[in-house]
Amino acid sequence: MTVEEVLEELKNKIIKLSPKEAKIVDVQFEGPELVVYVKNPEVYSNEIVRNIAKEIRKRISIRADPSVLIEPEEAKKMILEIVPEDAGIENIIFEPTTGEVIIESKKPGLVIGKEGKTLEAIKKAIKWAPKPVRVPPIQSETIKAIRATLFRERDDVKEILRRIGRKIFREVIKKDDYWIRVSFLGGAREVGRSCLYLQTPDTKVLIDCGVNIACEDKAYPYFDAPEFSIEDLDAVIITHAHLDHCGFVPGLFRYGYDGPVYCTRPTRDLMTLLQKDYLEIAKKEGKFIPYDSKDIKTCVKHTIPIDYGVTTDISPTIKLTLHNAGHVLGSAIAHLHIGDGLYNLAYTGDIKYESSRLLEPAVTQFPRLETLIIESTYGGFDDVLPTRDEAEQKLLEVVSKVIDRRGKILIPVFGVGRAQELMLVLEEGYNQGIFNAPVYLDGMIWEATAIHTAYPEYLSKEMRQKIFHEGDNPFLSEVFKRVGSAKERRNIIDSDEPAIILATSGMLTGGPSVEYLKNLAPDEKNAIIFVGYQSEGTLGRKIQRGWKEIPIITSNGKTKSIPVNLEVVTIEGFSGHSDRKQLMRYVRKVKPSPERIIMVHGEESKCLDFSESVRRLFKKETYAPRNLDSLRIK
Repeated sequence: MTVEEVLEELKNKIIKLSPKEAKIVDVQFEGPELVVYVKNPEVYSNEIVRNIAKEIRKRISIRADPSVLIEPEEAKKMILEIVPEDAGIENIIFEPTTGEVIIESKKPGLVIGKEGKTLEAIKKAIKWAPKPVRVPPIQSETIKAIRATLFRERDDVKEILRRIGRKIFREVIKKDDYWIRVSFLGGAREVGRSCLYLQTPDTKVLIDCGVNIACEDKAYPYFDAPEFSIEDLDAVIITHAHLDHCGFVPGLFRYGYDGPVYCTRPTRDLMTLLQKDYLEIAKKEGKFIPYDSKDIKTCVKHTIPIDYGVTTDISPTIKLTLHNAGHVLGSAIAHLHIGDGLYNLAYTGDIKYESSRLLEPAVTQFPRLETLIIESTYGGFDDVLPTRDEAEQKLLEVVSKVIDRRGKILIPVFGVGRAQELMLVLEEGYNQGIFNAPVYLDGMIWEATAIHTAYPEYLSKEMRQKIFHEGDNPFLSEVFKRVGSAKERRNIIDSDEPAIILATSGMLTGGPSVEYLKNLAPDEKNAIIFVGYQSEGTLGRKIQRGWKEIPIITSNGKTKSIPVNLEVVTIEGFSGHSDRKQLMRYVRKVKPSPERIIMVHGEESKCLDFSESVRRLFKKETYAPRNLDSLRIK
């Protein structure tokens, strides 16, 4: 059957299952959903929608036909008339591609109304589907820009979704010899440029697509591998927003990809922020970058956000479910249900199997699982990290000591994840009187923090409780000072006052952290504290190893040596990665227990050690592949 014939058949089924008064106008595949356009969406209860979805075995969305939608300006006035003023509505955002209207207010409960009656009244009056949310404590410019792009380009986005939908639900010829193969195009026996290529007879999927910002000659995945063809690619899945996992995605669109990118909503927003920052830093430093801002915008238009736990068709024979990975906001374990139940694969991306101040631990329960692909950053035998409490205590001790001697502390951080964890610890230390000095936030940290506050449902229960029920948002503490310009940065450096500086990038590969280092390194009163993984070849790793002089490129392009006299401290316990003990515990707790485990994302010795240890202890089939290896898993 053609896609048109399938749609006609589904439309007839939906008409039979719908209320008699339903006025169905059109039925279309849009991305992984079957969208039913009706003139009276209010006649569909949640129960009716669930029953239809169960009967036709498709994710469906009931939307008002564009012909009945009230114009946004008029709809906005009607919402403000219907909702009590006490709700404190601050923003109303229309999303034409989904037919939703996001209502940001101080008291979302009043927007919902008793037993949902206010929401029903809004829906009946304007036909848009109302989505009440709490006003984010910090407004994000990135989220505003993404929403503006999707609104402005709404016709293009709808066309993209329909094209993707037709490809997902295309007819395929079933083969008796159904095989599954994984190729490792990056991130195997190394940290950086993570990229897996999953192939079946009818589907080609890329899982993660990163860059190695620390190594220019090994910066990008092996797209010249003989089996890879960008024209054949059905989908891209991104596990989380760190450049070594998402940094090359806009480059795929530059070189001909035109399909979907699947990830969580926070990952979409954070990776857009990171990609823009990567672009700006590369331009300033005169480095080659394989895409531009237009490609980032194209990537945004092709991104299909998925919530945790929602199973989504991404091809005729593969379903994807994302689960919390505990690493950074929105990070996900990708679970793939392949070949109509034939085989199940989970790829962890980066995981943290421990509760943190920000996030819940990584998920271990899956419906089915035959192969697990797991990270090995700290997979070596000796990679046992201090506890979070020990790390926090050491951090505050070092901070107190350096502040007392009137020094400045530079903490190079990843803007996403580590920065927010450290902010929480430092805010608590400040309130307890452990130190009395400002904490400056430079680089993308403030904007990344704003995105964190926009997605409270992805934060830990404890954090949600603190921010929204106790009214105590630690991110808004008076101790934090945002650095907004080069002049402000210069003032901090030149000041005689002690200070704590959180600045990107976390490995000193560029950005404001390097600028601070140049100026603070010669003075022994100062200190640098490393709280995250430092890749081989980075400036951060060199300083950790005891380099007493570092080459720095000056503003006129010349290289000069800077003495490193400041105190160098490494505190391991803040990592967003699981250490050896947690990784072994994770393998033990995963249910169902997989037949095969593949180790990636770690230095060679760590991948090999972790693989051998799991093989011996759990009697599993294990692999530590190299880049360009391919493995048939079915």
